[in-house]
Amino acid sequence: MNLSGNNLKISIVASDLSSQGAGRWGGANRPFLLAHALKKIGYSVEIVGLAFDSNSPTLYDPEIPVSSVPCSYYSGIISASQQLLQQIDGDIIYAVKLKPTSFGLAILKKLIGNKPLILDIDDWELSWYGGENFQYKPNLKQLITDILPKEAPLRFPDHPLYLSWLEKLTSYADLITTHTQFLQQRFGGIYIPNGKDTNLFNPENYDPEASRIKYGLSDYKVLMFPGAPRQYKGLEDVLTALEILNQPKLKLVIVGGSPYDDYDQKLMEKWGKWIIKIPKSPVNLMPEIVAAAHIIVVPQKNTPATQAQFPLKLTDGMAMAKPILATKVGDIPDILGDTGFLVEPDSPQEIATTIDYIFQHWDLAQNKGLEARERCLNYFSIDTMAAILEPIINNLLNQ
Repeated sequence: MNLSGNNLKISIVASDLSSQGAGRWGGANRPFLLAHALKKIGYSVEIVGLAFDSNSPTLYDPEIPVSSVPCSYYSGIISASQQLLQQIDGDIIYAVKLKPTSFGLAILKKLIGNKPLILDIDDWELSWYGGENFQYKPNLKQLITDILPKEAPLRFPDHPLYLSWLEKLTSYADLITTHTQFLQQRFGGIYIPNGKDTNLFNPENYDPEASRIKYGLSDYKVLMFPGAPRQYKGLEDVLTALEILNQPKLKLVIVGGSPYDDYDQKLMEKWGKWIIKIPKSPVNLMPEIVAAAHIIVVPQKNTPATQAQFPLKLTDGMAMAKPILATKVGDIPDILGDTGFLVEPDSPQEIATTIDYIFQHWDLAQNKGLEARERCLNYFSIDTMAAILEPIINNLLNQ
C-alpha cells in the first residue's frame, strides 16, 4: 500500500458510541485520544461504531468526524452492523476494544476489503466475568433459554462467551496496541500510553479560585473525581476517609455521574453530606472544572479489571498540575512516578491521613503537582502517542 500522511485514512471502530460507551466523555477517552494522535501525524481520521440504547445526550469531540448507527442491545444488531460495515472506508481499520462490535466487525471488514487491521486493547473485557475462570457449558434447555427470549443473554453482544472467542482471534490483527503493562503482558503488542492534550489542559490558562467560584466550590477544600462512579473505583474509601476526618469543608466533587446505573445515587444516600455533583461536560470545559480541584483522587480497588486499566483521571490531574492521591494498583505507580501521593487500596484510614498530610504540607503538594505536569508533558501527551504511532503505522504499510 503506497499511502502516507494526508493520503491515508484511518477508520477507528468504537464498540459503542452512545453516552454509555465512547460518547460518554467525548474527546477524553481512548478512541478520541488515538484519533487526535493520528490527526497530529497528518492522517485523515474518522470514528465509526454502533450507538446502543441510551437515555442521555451524547457528547462528541467537534474536531473528530463521528458516524454512528443507532441500535438496540438485543435486536437489530445484524442490520445495524451491515450498515456500519458499509461506512467503514478507511485504508486502515483501527478497532478499539476486544469486543464483537469493534474487533469482531473489524475482522469482517478486513476479510471483505483486504484492509490492514490494528487492534487496540484498553481493557481485559473478560475480567468482568471471572477472567480465565469463565466457563459456559449449558445443557440444551439452558441454551434455548439463553437464545430465544427477546432479551436472552446470548442476544447481548458483550456476552462473555463471545468475549472469550475473540481473545482467541487476536492473530487476525496485523498489529496490537495497548495502554498498560498488564495488557501488554497478556496480549502482546506495542505500549501506547493514554495522552492528554496538554495545550488544552494547561493550568496557566485557568484561575483555580475563579473556577471554584463559578462551580459553587469556593467554600470548600475540593477532592475531585472527574469520572463515572463505580464500585471498583474506590470512592467509598474516600468517603469513609472524609467521615474519619470529619471536616465540613472537605468535599468529594464527582464530575459527570454514572451513565450505567444508580450507584452514584446510592453514594448520595449514604454520604450525601460529603458529596457535590457537577454535570457531565464537553472535553473543552473539563480543564476549567479540573482547575477547581485542590486534589484529584484516583482510589482504585485492586481487582483483575483495574489491574488492566489506565485511569484517565490521572492525566487530567497531571496535566493540570494538581496534587494526586491514588492507590498502588496496576500501572498507577509507574504513571505517577514520585509526583503523586500513593496509598494502599482499600485503606480509608491511610487515605484520611494522606489528605490531612497534603493540606498540612501544601507547598510540597503543589510542587508535586508541577512535577506531575512535567511528567505528563514528557510521557503522557498526545504528542507522545503520535510519536509512537507514526513509525509503527509506516512499518505496517511497508510490509
